[in-house]
Amino acid sequence: MPTELSERDYRALARFRHALRVFLHFSEQAARHAGLAPNQHQLLLAIRGWDGADTGPTIGDIAAQLQLQHHSVVELVNRAVLAGLVVRQPDPDDRRRQRLVLTDHGARKIAALSAAHRDELRRFREEMTNVLDELR
Repeated sequence: MPTELSERDYRALARFRHALRVFLHFSEQAARHAGLAPNQHQLLLAIRGWDGADTGPTIGDIAAQLQLQHHSVVELVNRAVLAGLVVRQPDPDDRRRQRLVLTDHGARKIAALSAAHRDELRRFREEMTNVLDELR
């Protein structure tokens, strides 16, 4: 049987959920202000932040990272390629697979957005520290 929650617990959980929504709203607005759809921002960040092999991630890697269906990522990548944000490159070890790499344009977009997100996350961290302290 789960432990009963106090009123303080409910308030802290509600504050946490609200803070997440505020951060997500900030992120979506920042992407739009930079001329990107929020899902394009997520794609660029997943590619730039890829810590796999020395080559870029595959469509399958990005699908797992973003928790999307393979065909949805194919469409997302197709739009990013048309926008000049991403290129597909053949995998050097298996030419049947393609690796995703940011263009210079895509790299500049994600660098600017990531700096703004880092600053917002620092603010968010302070808020979350306070919320987590309430749950102790």
